[in-house]
Amino acid sequence: MAKNKILVVDDELHIRMLYQEELETEGYTVATSDGSEHIVSLVEREKPDVIVLDIKLGPERSGLDLLQELRGSSYQDLPVILCTAYDTFQHDFKSIAADYYVIKSIDLTELKSKIQQALKKSAVESKTAASDLG
Repeated sequence: MAKNKILVVDDELHIRMLYQEELETEGYTVATSDGSEHIVSLVEREKPDVIVLDIKLGPERSGLDLLQELRGSSYQDLPVILCTAYDTFQHDFKSIAADYYVIKSIDLTELKSKIQQALKKSAVESKTAASDLG
């Protein structure tokens, strides 16, 4: 069985490295990006099963804007977990397009749990869509 692929988009290198190391230890394949690349092109190239997306990607980029681009594309059903140090964005109107919202922490237990939930939900939805076609 193929490993699930997680795309981590964060402007901070140490966060990308931490997430990559922890998630690969859990058995996932991990791709990372600093958020500078066009999100749809990145998804087309990497083909992730779940995206972990930081909200603040530097002064010119917002993860919320990337999320909106993604939801307006053919990848609108791809699970996205917003991961940020700021809980205030949880109530931002744009953040409701995400599947899950996680506050950044050194302890990645909650993030790992949300990834598992997103993968399970995605698998159920794929099964349902396939049976609807049959």
